[in-house]
Amino acid sequence: MSQVIEAMSDVDLLGMIVGSKTAARMLSDAGGSLAKLLNESGAPFGPQPKVKAKLQVAKELVRRSLAEVLRHQDALSSPASVRDYLRMTLAGRDYEVFMVLFLDAQHRVIRPEEMFRGTLTQTSVYPREVVKRSLVNNAAAVIFAHNHPSGVAEPSHADELLTRSLKQALALVDVVVLDHFVVAESRVMSFAERGLL
Repeated sequence: MSQVIEAMSDVDLLGMIVGSKTAARMLSDAGGSLAKLLNESGAPFGPQPKVKAKLQVAKELVRRSLAEVLRHQDALSSPASVRDYLRMTLAGRDYEVFMVLFLDAQHRVIRPEEMFRGTLTQTSVYPREVVKRSLVNNAAAVIFAHNHPSGVAEPSHADELLTRSLKQALALVDVVVLDHFVVAESRVMSFAERGLL
């Protein structure tokens, strides 16, 4: 059965959820992009809120399944799962969000937490609050993530300074910063891979 599903077109798969005519129109309106369709923050489906709700339910099921994977295995051994989870959680938002994945000593996710929300171009992040939540969650390590609604996945100079500041503050309480991801549409950039940690 899974091979049959994998062989189906995007329109056919989407059609199983919302109907074939609606699926064709929705994909056409989204320029053929499933990512754009699923991450659309507005309501592009006109008078069909049930269609939007079905897609959001499907997206939430995928996000939860990825979170479950991260709770049961080392985040460093499954960087693709971390990226997918963050993309599903942060892409498509029209405001900045700063998120922390709190990890245990085996680098399994204890809990993901959206800590700060901002505007289109910035978010205020308070290191003291990140340290407090790390202690409350008994975290041994953390992974940071935030989104860029502009669609540019490059970290700003302010992002680099913030990461250094957070890393120094958390080191005082023996919490290791493993990575900081920037999510922009379907792209996810890693500070660790760029040598910025």
